[in-house]
Amino acid sequence: MLSKLYTTWAGSPPDSITPILHSSASHRRYFRLEGKGGAVIGTQYDNVAENAAFLYLSRHFREKGLPVPGILLESEDHSAYLQEDLGSLSLYDQLTAASFTLTPTLLGDYRRVVELLAALQIRGHEGLDYQQTLSKNGFGRQEMIWDLSYFKYYFLKLLDIPFDEYALELDFQAVSDWLDTARPHYFMHRDFQSRNILLPNDQPHFIDYQGGRKGPLQYDLVSLLWQAKANLPQEVRLELLEHYLDAVSEYVKIDREAFTAHYYGFALLRGLQVLGAYGLRGLVEKKPHFLESIPFALQNIRWLLEHAYFPASFPELKKVLELCMQKPLPSATATRVAPDHPLTILVQSFSYLKGGVPKDESGHGGGFVFDCRGIENPGRQERYRLLTGRSPEVIEFLKRESTMDAWLEHVFSTVSKTVENYIDRHFDHLSISFGCTGGQHRSVYAADRMADYLEKKYGVKVNLRHTQEKNWPPHPE
Repeated sequence: MLSKLYTTWAGSPPDSITPILHSSASHRRYFRLEGKGGAVIGTQYDNVAENAAFLYLSRHFREKGLPVPGILLESEDHSAYLQEDLGSLSLYDQLTAASFTLTPTLLGDYRRVVELLAALQIRGHEGLDYQQTLSKNGFGRQEMIWDLSYFKYYFLKLLDIPFDEYALELDFQAVSDWLDTARPHYFMHRDFQSRNILLPNDQPHFIDYQGGRKGPLQYDLVSLLWQAKANLPQEVRLELLEHYLDAVSEYVKIDREAFTAHYYGFALLRGLQVLGAYGLRGLVEKKPHFLESIPFALQNIRWLLEHAYFPASFPELKKVLELCMQKPLPSATATRVAPDHPLTILVQSFSYLKGGVPKDESGHGGGFVFDCRGIENPGRQERYRLLTGRSPEVIEFLKRESTMDAWLEHVFSTVSKTVENYIDRHFDHLSISFGCTGGQHRSVYAADRMADYLEKKYGVKVNLRHTQEKNWPPHPE
């Protein structure tokens, strides 16, 4: 379907269609299609209503001059569409590359993002037909109760936290009744966090707003500033809150005191909702990177309980949150193996053009083989051609200008399941190979990262081999 759409749009078929790994919980599938017409992003998803909402919102926002991808072509049944390729570098990728240290450049990015958020919410609201969004009634009391129930069933119950069901429901009603008084309502993105903010040419653009609806201004700002793993310092959150309110004031009159009172309430609501999401993804679906975010979310909630003012006491909710903070949480870190454990892992890089996939000499028939050729290639740029995946300049490129680190998160998660199984069963060998065009840049960086990850997480013996090292050009003086 996507190939047919590209051919219709560009006048010739695509030369390549590459799957794009996406970190969201959605079952939507993304691909990068490249050909004579250039690169575009193709999306396939069977939820036609959600696709239709995204397409409508995208066109509406583009007409308003707002920073979202342009829609190029869609199928008649709305199950597939092409959109402008904004690259793969997200604000979250920039945070990761900076080891979650808020550099002056990143702080500038955040300032620009909150300015554009105000524009998206208020200018995007003008003339928007909310009957074409997924939630026709907007974000109100019922939606808040659903979020709070998500926390109850996928976090409290999964962790076996004791609570009085009736008392907790009364607190949920009190929270939602209070937050439902927040006004005014404009467009609400619903999942406005750093992974959904792309930075083509250092200019923020927004994606994944298909769940958008009418709602309170505070919610999206909270989603961005209180994103658990981003772990923004409180003083930065305060600065960006004021910067956002200044931006909103350019469009509409705003009661800052009333806004701020509800703002902290929505921070609590969003914190509980994401704990439910982390419980589902981490505890039920066994995805370890979601478990890693739980302590950050609880840290946010602790700060709110200690410093924010709420007009009601929420006694049962506060009690269960204290129990959550005291209870040992499931760890995303595996137990390190004993020094005499037999498992040895061979990690290697190779070239698809110069030798192909290395033969497994262990007698076990091989292991994982990962193709890095879907990652942006630094070797195409003259300044990197004589360098390797171990050169600081190439590492910086792969971290900041490619999807490599985000892709490796998925690879680590996939490999970890097998490694833990092999450890439990006392197997003695596993091979993990990364290939790219020349075996010099992308595969080398990926293999080095994998070896470091396995040694630190499991303490297993790792043999690292770069099959093309003898062919690497000498490093320029």
